[in-house]
Amino acid sequence: MTSPDLIYTLLGAGALLAAVLPRLLAGVPLSLPLVFLVCGVILQLLQLPMPELDPVSDRAWVEHVTEICVVTSLMGAGLALNRPFGWRNWRATWRQLGVTMPLTMAAVGFLAWGVLGWAPASALLVAAVLAPTDPVLASEVRVGAPTDSEHDEDEVRFTLTSEAGLNDGLAFPFVLAAVALAAAAGGRVTGGGIAHWALVDLLYKCAVGVAAGLAVGALLGWLFFRAEWRAMRLSEHREGFVAIGATFLAYGVTELLHGYGFVAVFVTACRIRAAERAHGFHMVLHDFVEQVERLLTAALLFLLGVFVAQGGLGPLTWQGALVGLLLLFVIRPLAGWVAQLRTPAGPRERLVIAFFGIRGIGSLFYLAHALGSPGFDVPARQLWAVVTFTVLASVVLHGVTATPVISRLDRLRRRKARSGRAGTDPGEDEVAGERL
Repeated sequence: MTSPDLIYTLLGAGALLAAVLPRLLAGVPLSLPLVFLVCGVILQLLQLPMPELDPVSDRAWVEHVTEICVVTSLMGAGLALNRPFGWRNWRATWRQLGVTMPLTMAAVGFLAWGVLGWAPASALLVAAVLAPTDPVLASEVRVGAPTDSEHDEDEVRFTLTSEAGLNDGLAFPFVLAAVALAAAAGGRVTGGGIAHWALVDLLYKCAVGVAAGLAVGALLGWLFFRAEWRAMRLSEHREGFVAIGATFLAYGVTELLHGYGFVAVFVTACRIRAAERAHGFHMVLHDFVEQVERLLTAALLFLLGVFVAQGGLGPLTWQGALVGLLLLFVIRPLAGWVAQLRTPAGPRERLVIAFFGIRGIGSLFYLAHALGSPGFDVPARQLWAVVTFTVLASVVLHGVTATPVISRLDRLRRRKARSGRAGTDPGEDEVAGERL
């Protein structure tokens, strides 16, 4: 039985580490999620009285905790983006959503059906769960704190941040399709079922997510920056916790309207950002959200490490591990490279964008959510083993490579921007605008 005193100790130590580690790990090829993952494994192996973790029996708990972590990170990602929204400005993002994500989903689904021998419903589920990249674990390759410039985001950070902000919500229709397919008699697809999915699960819920996000974002942008009463103009008071209020308001309203709350939260954040791009209140909001996100991420990755050390990967087969590794090393890089052709990114930048398809907390949420419905032919623990292994491999692979790769790109950009200049340092906008 876990001691309450041990829990308090771990919570306190974890919070302090989450505050200190980002500065200690600066420039080191280690990420905060990777450190906490390893800590969870080590403490469990030391035979400390850790809680027994079972995502199957504790499915609802896992779903809601991961849900909170994802929506918080979506708000932070949207608030950080400086680039004005538009078809041309965001065309690399649309390529990731319209090309990389479908290709990834198709390839993973085919492997799950052909290599793992899973029925179509389970194959589609694992494809949908593993298709989106993650805004939670991508801090090293994500846009940093908000600035007052619209042009200081390099193509790599912007594309990966905006992709992660939107594709989490866009995976939902395909998760629901897998749930509906599993529930259908004999797994048969009907015309009525396809029409309902296309009109309701895809079009209606996505449209509601976007519309609700724009509406809530516009309302909050007015309240933050333009309300006539000073007491109501929240930017004057610089209270960062209102970012959490904005997050839950956008998410809750959209879910009540049966739309996709993940989409709404990210759109809300972008709309708030657009209301007054140069205001310092964005930094206050972003910093508070980032601190909450860091605490949640540290706790969840620690628990994931404990779960792995307790035998969570026991049901994993070599075929399941192969699917996860092929996704990270072959499928995502190839699909991402194809999608980024004829975008502003240079060859090196396209390679980095394609490689850093980070899988993480969003995948855990989607799986927990889907397994609340019956009908899947694959045992839940086997599904958890495949998804957990893929997330684990991504945390290790991308956690070790992100810092040196992104630092290398930054050095090359700065060196290129300095070439030909007579003793003057280039501005951040000029550096970010260089293509590699």
